[in-house]
Amino acid sequence: MNFDKNTVIGFVLLGILFFAFFWYSNKEQQGLMEIQKRQQDSIARVNALHAIPKDTVAAKKDSLYRDSTSKISVAGNFATAAIGTEQLTVVENEVMKVTFTNKGGRVKFVQLKNYKSFDSSLVQLGNEKDVLSYSINTGANVSAQTGELFFNPSPLTKNRDGSQSISFTLQNATGEMVTHQYILKKNDYMIDWNINLNGADKLLSGGAMNFLWKTQPQRHESSVKYERMQSNICFSVDKEFDYISSKTEKKFEKPVQWVSIVQQFFNTTLIAKNSFENGEVHFARSNDSSDVLANTETSLQLKIQNASSVNIPLQLYYGPNDYSILQHESKGFDKKAAGMDRMVNLGRDVYSFVRPINQWIIMPVFDFFAGFVKNFGWVILLLTVFIRLVTSPLTYSSYLSGAKMKVLKPELDALKKKFGTDQQGYAMEQMKLYKEAGVNPLGGCIPALLQIPIFFALYSFFNSNIALRGQSFLWAKDLSSYDSILKLPFNVPLNFGDHISLFTITAVLTSFLISIYNMASTPTQDNPAMKYMPYIFPFMMLFFFNGLPSALTWYYTVSNSLTLILQLIIQKKIINHDKILAKIDEKRKSPKAKAKSKWQEKYEQMMETQKKVQDLKSKTQSKK
Repeated sequence: MNFDKNTVIGFVLLGILFFAFFWYSNKEQQGLMEIQKRQQDSIARVNALHAIPKDTVAAKKDSLYRDSTSKISVAGNFATAAIGTEQLTVVENEVMKVTFTNKGGRVKFVQLKNYKSFDSSLVQLGNEKDVLSYSINTGANVSAQTGELFFNPSPLTKNRDGSQSISFTLQNATGEMVTHQYILKKNDYMIDWNINLNGADKLLSGGAMNFLWKTQPQRHESSVKYERMQSNICFSVDKEFDYISSKTEKKFEKPVQWVSIVQQFFNTTLIAKNSFENGEVHFARSNDSSDVLANTETSLQLKIQNASSVNIPLQLYYGPNDYSILQHESKGFDKKAAGMDRMVNLGRDVYSFVRPINQWIIMPVFDFFAGFVKNFGWVILLLTVFIRLVTSPLTYSSYLSGAKMKVLKPELDALKKKFGTDQQGYAMEQMKLYKEAGVNPLGGCIPALLQIPIFFALYSFFNSNIALRGQSFLWAKDLSSYDSILKLPFNVPLNFGDHISLFTITAVLTSFLISIYNMASTPTQDNPAMKYMPYIFPFMMLFFFNGLPSALTWYYTVSNSLTLILQLIIQKKIINHDKILAKIDEKRKSPKAKAKSKWQEKYEQMMETQKKVQDLKSKTQSKK
């Protein structure tokens, strides 16, 4: 289609007209909407002047009356317990302050005397929104949750063994009675909770107690994001430990010994001495800006004997995730049952192989140094020195292997020139050279492989060790969290966060120095990817380590520094390159050097086969 000048001008004018029309129409529409709004506001003001004022007090009373009527109806024979005033009773021992409420006859919340939250207040486990209740029959075809009924509290009793007990009672006119007895022992985080049911055959249907436990664990650490990541639900099912962290629900089809809502350093645990029959748990980790870590809801069913009067022994733990404390609290469990100490993450799932390392090596050594060194930063330094000394024989053999390869570098360079692009031929001759010289090309990998289990063991240990919580060292205010020297106005992805950790920077810099030193002392790589590979890991460390506990990044800084020092001492002062070269020449003259192992023979046969196949392909391509 051809357009003359007049046609183009026509289209332009038409476009201008359309633009002007839509602009004018939009302006008129906005003006009309403003007029309508003014009219509606005027009508609303007139209606407000002539409106009959609502009796808000009467409306509130009416609402309360309907609510009270509903509660009384549900309470049935326990109608007198349906409406009441909440009364709080505080009972404390050396380590915690427990607040009980008569509404539900339960623990409302617990404050731990020896631990401070991120805002310097005492760590509190439990809050207003938490629920711990079970259903009872209150009449014919009527049931209610005990958490909605008001119990009668008894006076606090001090026992001869130093423990304290308090009871809450719920009774109706026909003789059925529910009693909650709580016993708080000296210097203990465990609370014994004994439920006594008089008329159990009437209060419960089919001898089943259906417990409902809802809780919202609250933030206590400086980084709510990291604390949420470390939060999970642990449990013992059929006497075996398990947990959920990424999953949102878990059904229990076998007997449950205990269920625990676990935060980074604290937990709340419900324990049944005779085990729950079955149940399920729902876990939803929060992702908003609040201090709530997660929303959890647990349903558990407990079967009781068919009798009119029964006693159900339960326990409640409100306390720290301290390995020794939890191990002590688990002594009363069945010997085959999984102990609560398993909720301290010293290695799980694919990393469960590091748990024995933590239990039998890292923890005892750490505790030994902590016994006479007060500052945990120096304890970590001593622990690092210990680990480096234990692994030093393997480190020495690795450096010796590296020194031998460095001595052979001129011969390797000559082989590269000889074979050129024939990589298979070069590889075969390289293996022969290593065999004659007695060099293990994989010897340098041993320390790197050894670092993997040690790193994962220490990662688990430093994340779960409550002893590091709140402990300062140099510029780090808390060794259990990252050390921030600069707050950023934005958030960097890949776990970097909105801050800069100085210990992370020192760990990265020392890793770079090790990579530079190793690259300078090893044969040059032809593969560009292999050439720059040693520098990639330190760079990635910057992003992934920045949000980790400063205890771990401080360990890495010390470990890298010791590695550099050991490399310099061993390679400059201990290893004599002239002697190594002389031993290599002597070994080459030995008849054993010419003998080939079965593995080497198979390897050479494989390489020769591959070389023949490659030559055949090259000839075929050249003919085409």
